[in-house]
Amino acid sequence: GSAQTFRISASLLLVVLVCAFITGQSLSMMLWQSSSASIDPEPVTVPSIVEETQPSNTVEPRVLDVSDLPSHRLRAEAAVVYNPKTHEIVWATDAQQQRPIASITKVMTALVVLDQQIDLTRDVVISARDVRRASTTYLRRRERVTLDNLMHLALIASDNAAARVLARATGLGTKEFVQSMNMKANELGLQDTQFVDPSGLHEDNLSTPYDVARLITAASREPAIARIMRNRTYRLRTSRRGLTIRNTNRLLRGRYSIQAGKTGYIDEAGYCLAAVIKLPNRDPLAVVVLGAGSNSGRFREVRRLVDWVSTKGQSLIEPVTLRAD
Repeated sequence: GSAQTFRISASLLLVVLVCAFITGQSLSMMLWQSSSASIDPEPVTVPSIVEETQPSNTVEPRVLDVSDLPSHRLRAEAAVVYNPKTHEIVWATDAQQQRPIASITKVMTALVVLDQQIDLTRDVVISARDVRRASTTYLRRRERVTLDNLMHLALIASDNAAARVLARATGLGTKEFVQSMNMKANELGLQDTQFVDPSGLHEDNLSTPYDVARLITAASREPAIARIMRNRTYRLRTSRRGLTIRNTNRLLRGRYSIQAGKTGYIDEAGYCLAAVIKLPNRDPLAVVVLGAGSNSGRFREVRRLVDWVSTKGQSLIEPVTLRAD
């Protein structure tokens, strides 16, 4: 009997020991998992929630009623007269129509270059790629030019190679530079504007007269850009030679006070012009003409628009305190 009792007790003890061992293993595994989780957790992908915030400058402009005034006939494809101070469209034809804007693109290129805060006194070497199929350029490969002179070449002479070199000199690379141009357009509230290259040679650089009016207004408020745009002529030196360039904007040789301006032309865009013009005792006006039929035609269209607003449409640009609503 005592031998049988001993065998049962031994069996029970064995069961207890096995249970204790299993429990101990489980407990130690749990403790190890717990400690290892706190030391070296598995990466967890948390979807980032980006709130789309509308820029404050996307508020729709007030379009003034010109139905009671003598009409103005436009010969270009589209145009706008915009008052930046009051955020009013004073006069327009197809102001929201998206069109190629050619070298007016260079205005955005200059704004993005300024945003990068690079040293404009630095010089760069012109490469063969910079001048290849540039259409309009004063530059020659292997000569050195300062970035400041490149800004003058791009904005005064509408030099395509200069715009390419400026984009390259920021260190962003062309693709990232163009992305920055589109981000800047979004920041300025230019909702119908897109860029694909820094020079404007590509027909897919698109905008509207209204967006271009706000783009040239933004440029007029940057002294470093506006000062360049107001030069009728400019003299510069490369590492090899001296150059004198002449502004493509003929309005500078006229009777108006021009605060900023830029021309543009490719076949797909026609002849284009954007300018900020200050009339006596009036707010500055942004005047944009897209798709004119000739080089002289774009300047004639802008002059005719400004003359119309100054005379027949004078009530539209009266200072706010004097204007009857």
